[in-house]
Amino acid sequence: MQACTALAFNLRRKTEFLVALADYSVKCFDTETKELVSWMRGHNSSVSSISVHGSGRYAITTSTDTAQLWDLDTFQRKRKLNVRQSVGIQQVFFLPLSNTILSCFKDNSVFAWEFDTLHCKYQLPTAVEGSALHYKVFAVTRDGRIFVAGGKSNHLHLWCLESKQLVRIIQMPTEVRAVRHLEFLPDSFDGGSNQVLGVLSQDNIMRFISIETYKLLFVIGSHEEGISTAAISPNGRYIASVMENGSLNLYSVQALTQEVNKPPPPLFKVVEDWPKSEANKLTTRVTSGRSEQPWKSKGGKIQTRLLKVQMNTLLENKENELPGGLNKKRLQALLKGYGEYPAKYRMFVWRSLLQLPENHLAFSSLIDKGTHSAFVNIQNEYPIKSRKLLRVLQRTLSALAHWSAIFGETPYIPLLAFPFVKLFQNNQLICFEVVATVVVNFCQHWFEYFPNPPVNILSMMENILAHHDRELLQHLIKYSVTSQVYAWPLLETLFSEVLTREEWLKVFDNIFSNHPSYFLMIVVAYIICSRAPLLLCNQSQDFEYFFHHRNNLDINAVIKQAYHLMETTPPDIHPQRVLDDFMPLTKGQYPVFNKYPKFVVDYQTRERERIRQDEIEYLRERQLMHELEAKAQERKAEDEAFYRKQELLREAEEQRRKMVLEEEEKLAERRRRLAAVRRELKVKELQFLDASRRRFLKYQQDQRQMELKRLDEDIARKASMREQETAATLQDIEVRQMELESQRQLFEQRLIKDQETITQEMREEKDDRQRKADLEDHIVQRWVETDREERQKAQMVAEENLAKAEQNCIDNEWRLQALHKLRRDDQDREKRYEEIAKLLHDNRVKEAELLKAMREAEEKKWEEVTWRKAQLEEEQKAAAAANEHRKQFLEDEMNDALELAEKLQREDGYFASSDRRQELARQERELMADIRQLRQKLTARAQTRRPPARVSPTRWTT
Repeated sequence: MQACTALAFNLRRKTEFLVALADYSVKCFDTETKELVSWMRGHNSSVSSISVHGSGRYAITTSTDTAQLWDLDTFQRKRKLNVRQSVGIQQVFFLPLSNTILSCFKDNSVFAWEFDTLHCKYQLPTAVEGSALHYKVFAVTRDGRIFVAGGKSNHLHLWCLESKQLVRIIQMPTEVRAVRHLEFLPDSFDGGSNQVLGVLSQDNIMRFISIETYKLLFVIGSHEEGISTAAISPNGRYIASVMENGSLNLYSVQALTQEVNKPPPPLFKVVEDWPKSEANKLTTRVTSGRSEQPWKSKGGKIQTRLLKVQMNTLLENKENELPGGLNKKRLQALLKGYGEYPAKYRMFVWRSLLQLPENHLAFSSLIDKGTHSAFVNIQNEYPIKSRKLLRVLQRTLSALAHWSAIFGETPYIPLLAFPFVKLFQNNQLICFEVVATVVVNFCQHWFEYFPNPPVNILSMMENILAHHDRELLQHLIKYSVTSQVYAWPLLETLFSEVLTREEWLKVFDNIFSNHPSYFLMIVVAYIICSRAPLLLCNQSQDFEYFFHHRNNLDINAVIKQAYHLMETTPPDIHPQRVLDDFMPLTKGQYPVFNKYPKFVVDYQTRERERIRQDEIEYLRERQLMHELEAKAQERKAEDEAFYRKQELLREAEEQRRKMVLEEEEKLAERRRRLAAVRRELKVKELQFLDASRRRFLKYQQDQRQMELKRLDEDIARKASMREQETAATLQDIEVRQMELESQRQLFEQRLIKDQETITQEMREEKDDRQRKADLEDHIVQRWVETDREERQKAQMVAEENLAKAEQNCIDNEWRLQALHKLRRDDQDREKRYEEIAKLLHDNRVKEAELLKAMREAEEKKWEEVTWRKAQLEEEQKAAAAANEHRKQFLEDEMNDALELAEKLQREDGYFASSDRRQELARQERELMADIRQLRQKLTARAQTRRPPARVSPTRWTT
């Protein structure tokens, strides 16, 4: 459902073609399967042209903004050419028969690129001043030497791509104002340098001109029936044009050029072509008459040379007369002039040169014999894709083998015949006779040493090579390369492995036109022309590869060298001395071919027949084995059917047994259910009895728990009363401690005030002495400072002693008060303990009953209680040690304070005042009271941390 913008054929796979569509994509279709092969995308505008490489493996698609290079094997894009939008691309295409890409842009610039590396090879210079035109359409000759460009003008620019120069500007008739299409008309005789150019102009008329004579040859189309587009067939025989009215016209070039191709008169002019450099002399007008070039010599006269035509054509040698009215001498002259025969007439020329008899009856008798046993399985050895080509090859080889037994035993006969089979596959008679003629005339003495290669022919070629290029022969001998390596591969394949199709046809044009010895000469010429790469080879594998693969060699030079060898080879070593002249096949019946060792061929034939009989016997035995296997399979199938029936019977029996077992299982299941119902009734009865017993036991347990709860409440009540008394005592102690703390804080405040007063006085005295010391020299100042520091130290010691004495008095008083308080507390505690013991004595009877109930639990926890007891003893020991240490520390401090007070009293008489002694005594009593209070707190804390005492299994302990 898309419009087509460009088409391209001639891909490597001949059944495929490329189509560019209006959605900017390019598709590949197959004409046989009528299916889409690939879909290529990448353009942002419509594709205007598609150019295919000569090998058919690559294609270039061109749009206005880009050109893209595609690999048609993988349909992947390899490279992309981008340009500025202001420039734009007109067309990008491959040059024929080369690896060069030509790109033409809208600014008239033309670049040539190397295909392998995509490096720019050159750029065409700008056109001559005053002759510029906007290039729109382009055309290139088949040999890639001449490039023509046209556009919106009636001028055409003719460029030579070898010299990169503009060689001619062709002016079309005045009716032409713009050129729409350019295309060269191929010709088989011009060697690719096309001379006729088709120009489609804006008036829809296509004019064909000669770029050599600038003559208008013929015209197609008219104003009434204009041409929209046109294309020329590759062989140049037809022109197809799409007309404006929608019709498709097909023109015969031979009919259009009938007037042009009239033979010229016998008078030939040779015009001397003088060099021209002026730009204004490049322009040449296209005329409708015969070409009259205005080239003159310096003297103003045209130099001419008259060639008289031979009129005595009836006296030519009759030996050169060929069937079909051809003459061998004239064909040779034509061949030397053009290098090859026209492709259109080549097969006709070959048939005339080889003088084929076309023995239809004899050939039919050979074909009727069927496929020869030697070529029954030829497809295994030569797998050819085309079934038709394989069938023609098999028939041709079978006819050769039936004609002469040697061809059924020759291993290289398929290689020798295949090029002709491929060339004449549509005419098997001609194919067979061409191969037979080649074998009879150009393969003389090949089979005398069968099954070995023709040693005599190879020795003859080695002698020729030794005469013309001894250095190359010595090089080949040095590396043990014999003629079976460098000559025999070319002979047995008839050059089909090392030459392309066109080169091979050109070579055999010359071989068929000369003496059979020319075939050997062209092999030697090929070797001599390849001397440069051969001299660089030094391994046998390299030599073998060289003579089995295509090489970059100019075949025209090889042909010319072969002619040179034909002329310069001495007669004593010339192959013409050994080889017979050309002898065509006889008419009616084919000649007998027995120039080979018949006993060897007969032996091989017998061996082949024996092998064939053995193979037939083997096939018969294998067929018998297949029959036995079939019978065995049949018996096996019968056995399997019998066993299958037995299996079905066994399965039916098993099914019946399963049904019986299922019934028995159902009966057993009913019995199990009945037993389960009975068990459930019994279990319910037992559960009822167990529930009654559990209710009674629970009632008893509840009664015991209530009694224990009453006992626990009594014990808790008594314990709470004891704790309340203890808490009240602790509160009294804390109130007293708070009073002592307030008194201590008042005393500390007094001490701080006295210290601040003394400090202030000392600061003033220090300031005075500092001011005095500043007036003295450095030595006196140091002595004064030392003296002052000593006095300050003595004063500080005295003050510290005084504070310590006062603190010791306070501590002693606190201790006395604490001791008195502790003594009273101990007496009260003893009274309470006696009351508790009396209460415990009253409850021993009840506790004995409780002990009996708890004895079992105590036994279970005995190990845990033992461990906790040990831990408690360790903590008690640690607490006792800490208490002893703390007690010892307080006593030591107290003793030190008392001793210090006594010492100060003895030394200073500071304690003489009675008021001061009373105050110290009071402070000592308070200190003793604090000590007792501290002891009580430590005891209470130890009791709260102490775990419950272990219950003796025999008596209660407190």
